Amino acid sequence: MLISDFAIKKPLITVVSMLALAVSGVFALFQLKTDEFPEVSPPVVMTTIIYPGASPDQVERELLEPIEEAIQGIEGVDKVISAASDGFAQITTFFVFEKDLQVATQDIRDAISAKRQDLPQEMEEPILKRFNPTDAPIVSLALFSERMSPAQLTLLADPGIVRELRSIPGVANVQISGAVKREMSIDIDPQQMQAAGVTVPQVVGALQGQNLATPVGRLSGSMEERTIRLKGRLDGPDDFNNMVVGGRDGALIRLGQVATARDGTEEQRTLALYNGKEAIGIDITKTTGYSTTDVAEKLIARVTALQETLPAGVTLDVVKNSGERVEASVLNVQTTIIEGALLTVLVVFLFLNSWRSTVITGLALPVSVLASFVAVWAFGFTLNTMSLLGLSLAIGILIDDAIVVRENIVRHVEMGKDHYTAAREGTDEIGLAVAATTFSIVSVFVPIGFLYGEAGQWFKPFALTIACSVLVSLFVSFSLDPMLSAYWPDPHVPEDKKAWITKRLDRFNIWFNGLADRYRKVIAWALDHPKSMVLLSVASFAFALFLPISGIVGGAFMPEDDRGELVFTVETPPGSNLDYTRLKVEEASRMARSDTANVRYTFATIGGASGAVDNANVYVRLKPKHDRVTSATELGALFRSTVNKIGGAKVAVYTSDFMGQQKQIQIQIRGSNQETLDKFAAEYLKIVQGVPGAVDVGLSTKGQKPELNVSVERSLAGSMGLTVGSVAQSLRPAFAGIEVGDWVDPTGETRKVRLRLDADSRTRVADLTSLPLAVGQQGLPSSTSLPLGQIATVTSSLGPAIISHLDRDKVVNVEANTEGRALSEVTADIVARAASLTVPPGVEISAGGEVEQQAQVFTPILLALGVAIMLMYLVLVVQFGSFLDPLAILISLPLSLIGVMSALAITGQTINIMSMIAMILLAGIVAKNAILLIDFAKFAREKNGMPLREALIEAGAIRLRPILMTTFALIAGMLPVAFGSGEGAQFRAPLGIAVIGGVATSTLLTLLVIPTFYEILDIGRARMLRLFGMTPPHTGQFKAMPTPAPGIGD
Repeated sequence: MLISDFAIKKPLITVVSMLALAVSGVFALFQLKTDEFPEVSPPVVMTTIIYPGASPDQVERELLEPIEEAIQGIEGVDKVISAASDGFAQITTFFVFEKDLQVATQDIRDAISAKRQDLPQEMEEPILKRFNPTDAPIVSLALFSERMSPAQLTLLADPGIVRELRSIPGVANVQISGAVKREMSIDIDPQQMQAAGVTVPQVVGALQGQNLATPVGRLSGSMEERTIRLKGRLDGPDDFNNMVVGGRDGALIRLGQVATARDGTEEQRTLALYNGKEAIGIDITKTTGYSTTDVAEKLIARVTALQETLPAGVTLDVVKNSGERVEASVLNVQTTIIEGALLTVLVVFLFLNSWRSTVITGLALPVSVLASFVAVWAFGFTLNTMSLLGLSLAIGILIDDAIVVRENIVRHVEMGKDHYTAAREGTDEIGLAVAATTFSIVSVFVPIGFLYGEAGQWFKPFALTIACSVLVSLFVSFSLDPMLSAYWPDPHVPEDKKAWITKRLDRFNIWFNGLADRYRKVIAWALDHPKSMVLLSVASFAFALFLPISGIVGGAFMPEDDRGELVFTVETPPGSNLDYTRLKVEEASRMARSDTANVRYTFATIGGASGAVDNANVYVRLKPKHDRVTSATELGALFRSTVNKIGGAKVAVYTSDFMGQQKQIQIQIRGSNQETLDKFAAEYLKIVQGVPGAVDVGLSTKGQKPELNVSVERSLAGSMGLTVGSVAQSLRPAFAGIEVGDWVDPTGETRKVRLRLDADSRTRVADLTSLPLAVGQQGLPSSTSLPLGQIATVTSSLGPAIISHLDRDKVVNVEANTEGRALSEVTADIVARAASLTVPPGVEISAGGEVEQQAQVFTPILLALGVAIMLMYLVLVVQFGSFLDPLAILISLPLSLIGVMSALAITGQTINIMSMIAMILLAGIVAKNAILLIDFAKFAREKNGMPLREALIEAGAIRLRPILMTTFALIAGMLPVAFGSGEGAQFRAPLGIAVIGGVATSTLLTLLVIPTFYEILDIGRARMLRLFGMTPPHTGQFKAMPTPAPGIGD
C-alpha cells in the first residue's frame, strides 16, 4: 500500500508525523473547556407574565388566549404549552430546530407588543427567557444565621453578595430565593378611610402624583445651560405620612391619617429553609461557552473570601456544587479510558507473546486518543461525558486495526519472510480489509453525528469523536505499525533463555493453534448443516425480540444514575397559605434528615417566580456513595413510602434534580370543554392508580381552589355613580397591592413603594364587604363613601387552581412516576387497562413526559442507523466489488441483538438512551469480524484458486486469532465502562454491558453463521447465473496456502 510503503521507506517522517499528532493533541486538550454534557440550545422560549390578583380563568381569558393566538402565527412554531394560575401566566413556545433562537425570541416579543393594547393594563411586563436544559444552577448557596431575620439576611445578600458573585467571569445570573426585600409599605386602614371619606383610588392618585423626580427642561444662558429637575421624590416614612391625599370640610387629610407608611419589607411569598432554619438561597448559573468546573472553582473561592467579611454568626454554605460532580465524572471517564487501554494492551500481549509486538500495537492508542482531541477542539466541542465516552468506547476499536495489521505481519514472519518484506506484504494483504472495517465504522457514526434536532446536538460529540479517532488509528496502523515492524523486529530467543511468562504464553499459543485446528472441523460441520445455521440465526434473532416484547427487558429514556441527591416536591391543597405549606415541608425535611446514615442536609424552597405558596421543593443531599450502602434509587423508594404518610399534602420523590421535576409518565387529555376533560381525567386517574409500579400519581390541574366572587348590583351601583370598573380600581390596590412608585433608601438603593390594606384588614370576608367606595352621585359631597357590601354581594365558590393549554386546546395531564418496574412496562399496562374507557367526543389522548422524549430522540437515531447501514453496505460493495457478498456481512448485525438483550436482562438494565448508543456502536463493530472472514476467503479463491468451502474453512482458521484478539480487546476495553464505579458510572453502565454482550455473542455466531450464509449466497448466485446462461466468475488456479513457520517469542 502507498501509505505503508512510504512509512517503511521514510521512518523519520513517520516518527515525526506521529509526534506531531501527539503534541497537537496535548495542546488541544489544554484548550478544551470542561462540562458534564454537551451544550444544547433548543429553540424554546419561555414567557412569564405576572397579573396580580387575577384568577386562573381570568388569566386564561385575558392573557393566554390572545397571546397564544399571536404566537401561533409566528413562522416556525412547533408547539405551544401554557398554564394559567393565580396571578401568573407561563407560555412555553417550541420552535422547529432550524429556527434561530434570537430571532424566535424577538418574534415573540414583537407578537406580544402588537397585542399589548388588547391585554390588561394591570399586568406586569412579560419576561422572556431562552430555555436551555444545561442552564441549571452550577452552584447553589445558603445564607443563614441564628441571630438575623430573613429581612436582614436579604440586605446582606442583595445587593452585596449578589454583586460580588455576578462580577465573576462566566456567571450569567444570580437568583435569590427566600428573600424578604425592603420596600416602603403603605398600609391603608379601611375604617380610617371610611371616617375621613377617602377612597383607595384617591390615595393611589396622590402617591403617583406627589412622589416623583423628573427633568422638566433646561435653562440656557449666554455661555451655559442647566437642566431643570423637579425634586418631588419623598425621602422617608415621615414624608409619606405627611403627604396630602384629600380634603374634607376645608381641612387637609394626610396619608398618615388613613394609612401607615413604614420602611418595611414586602409580604413574604417565598421561603427557604436550610436544615429547617430560615435562610436565603442563592442560585448561580453560568454563561454558555464557559467551563462549568472553571466557573464553579472561582465561585467557591469567592464564597470562601466572602465568608470572612460576613458578620459574626452568619454563614454562607455551599448547598450544591455541580463543578465537583462534573470534575469527578470527567475524571472517572478518563480513568475508565486508561483502565480500558491497559486491559486491551494486556490482551494483545497474551496473544502475541511479545513485548515489542505489544508496544508496536499499543502505540496506536495514545496517538489516536491524543489526535482525537484535535478534532474535539476543531469542532468546538467541550471535554464532556459524551465526547470522553466516545473515546472510552473507541479504545477497543482503536487498537483493532493495529492488532489485525500486526498479527498479519507476524504471520508472514512465521512463514519465513524477513521483517522488511513481512511488514510490507503483510500490510498490503490485509490493508483493504482493515480499511473496509474502519470505513464501515465511520459510515455508522457520521450519520449519527449529523442527526437533526436536539438529539444531534447531544450525540454529535460522541459520534464525531469516534469517527475521527478510528480514522487516525487507521493511519497509525498503516504507517507506524509496519514501519516499527520492519525496523524493530522481535529477536530470536533460545528456548532455555525465555522468561517464565513467555514459556507459559507459548503453551497458550500452542493450545490456541490446536483450537484453530479444531475450529476447522466446527466450520466444516456448520457448512454441512446450513439449515441448522439458518434456524440458529432466526431463533437467536427471535429470542432477542422476545425479551423486550415480553417485558423481560424494559424500556426507559435515561438510565438510573446515583447523583447523590433526592428531590421532594410538596403540593399542599389549593388555597393553602405559606405557614401551612411550611409545616408540611418541615415535616418532609425532618423525615429525610432523620436518616443520618445516608442524608447530609436538606434545603427547601417554597414559592418562587409565580408566588404559588402551595408548591415547594425539598433538596436532599445524600452522603457520598462510599459512605452509604443504600443507593439513591432505593432511598427514593424508602422515603416515598415515608413521606406519603404526611397528611394534607402530596409529596412526590425524584432521584435526581438533573431532568427537573417532570414526571416520567404524562397522559395528555386534550379538548375544548374543561368539565368534560376533568371528568374523563378523573376516570383515567383511577386506572393509573391501580397499575403496579405507578407512583406519585396525580393530575396537572391540582384540584379546585376556594374563591370569593364579588357580584356588583349594577343598577344600584349606577345610581350611586359607581361602575364595575371603579369598583375594581378600589379592590385591586387594596387586596392585591400595587406598586405606586419607587423610593431611594438610606443606602442609595432604589426600592418599591407598595400600597395595600394592612395585613389585619384582609383576612375575613367582612374586610372585603366593608371596603369604602367613593360615591359619585350628583348632589352628594365628593368625599362621600359607602362600603362595598351595600352595592355588591360576596359568595364563596371553587375554581380551578391551574388551567393548562397545549396548542391552544385545554389539556389535563394524568401524571405518574415509576418504581420497581420499567417505564415501558408501566406505560404498556396503563394503555392496556385504559382501553376499556370510552373516550368522550372531542377529546384526544397523547403521550408526554419521557415517553414523548423517547420518541423524539429514538426515532431520529433509528433513522440515522438505517442510513448508516445503507452507507456501510455501499462501502462493502466497493470493497468486495459485489452487491451480493456484503449481504452475508450485514447478516452479522442482527446477531448482536441476542447478546445485547441477554446482557441487559441478566444485569437488570433497560433499553435506554445509553444502550441505544451501544447498538449503534455494535453496528460498526460486529461487521469487522465478518469482513475479515469474507475478505480472506475471497482472496484465497480469487488469488489462489481455492474452492469455496476450503477457502471459508481456511479463512476461519487463519482469521480466528485476530478475530478473537479484537473481540477480547474490545471486551477488555469495555469492562471499566460496564462495571466501573464513581461519578456517572451507573449512567454509563448499560452502554458497556450491551456492547460486551453484543460483541461476545455476535463473534461466536459470526464464526459459525457467516461462512454458511456466504456459501448459501454464493451457491444461489451461481444458480441464477446458470439460469440465465452465464458462467460464474472465474477463480484463479489453486495454490496451497503456505504453512507458517514455528512461532517466535522473545
